Amino acid sequence: ITKFTKNWLFDEKISGSIHLAFGMAYKEGGDPNKSAIHWDIVKDLRKNGKIIADGKVIQKNGKWLI
Repeated sequence: ITKFTKNWLFDEKISGSIHLAFGMAYKEGGDPNKSAIHWDIVKDLRKNGKIIADGKVIQKNGKWLI
């Protein structure tokens, strides 16, 4: 998958992106937490994107450096 489709089940798997999910998990995932919401966030990091952890760049322009 290389471009956004407006279908979250596909878009959260785009190479070079990051996917965060907050709220209720699927019970099949092993965590029976309770929440009124489930919120998915997908950010395309392929153009000028960076992930920094402990002061070190670990992903740049959608490519992992570690």
